[in-house]
Amino acid sequence: MEIVATGVEVAGAHGQLLAPTSLRARSGRLLLVAGDPNSGRTALALALSGRLRPTRGEVRLDGTADPSALRRAVAVVDAPQITEPEGALPVRDVVAEGLSLAGRRSGRRAVRAWLQARELPATERFENLAGLARTRLLVDLAVESRAVRALVLDCPDRHGGDPAGWYELAARQAARGLAVVALCSPHSADRLGVFPARIGADNPEPSTSDTAEGLR
Repeated sequence: MEIVATGVEVAGAHGQLLAPTSLRARSGRLLLVAGDPNSGRTALALALSGRLRPTRGEVRLDGTADPSALRRAVAVVDAPQITEPEGALPVRDVVAEGLSLAGRRSGRRAVRAWLQARELPATERFENLAGLARTRLLVDLAVESRAVRALVLDCPDRHGGDPAGWYELAARQAARGLAVVALCSPHSADRLGVFPARIGADNPEPSTSDTAEGLR
């Protein structure tokens, strides 16, 4: 699978939300994309998944501009105020909703088994989970859907901690054959030692060596 964004730009009521950005994501690869907090990272995540129509430019899935196909194939993980779970919910409720959306069994027994397999607390408020545990839970729920072939992680570094943790989670999913895009700050990319694609740029396709490095 290949997702190609060409000159994708998003304008809001009060100005530009996302400067023209071009990039390519492919199955089995992890693409790190860096941008400052107000650069439109969430707008890019939504555009890549067919959930936001660009003002200019286009996003194609395997050569076809089909937003509905993108929505089915691409899961956006933890987008602030969009796919981000309500912090006050107990973890079991977040899991039940996620399994239901993925078309999986979501009754009490199924949720309990899912949580026990991951040693997660059922009654803890979701907002009290550590950043890495939160991201791992949401990634695991996203890939429960058989239709999902790509993940876009929306700024997991905003929860703090060592970025190597969520980067490794993303790399594992790429190694399983998914196309994975991880949005983060330039500082996180520097800490990871990974040369990222940039929001607001025409990004060249990463080389084979860059891809291999990202999946280590």
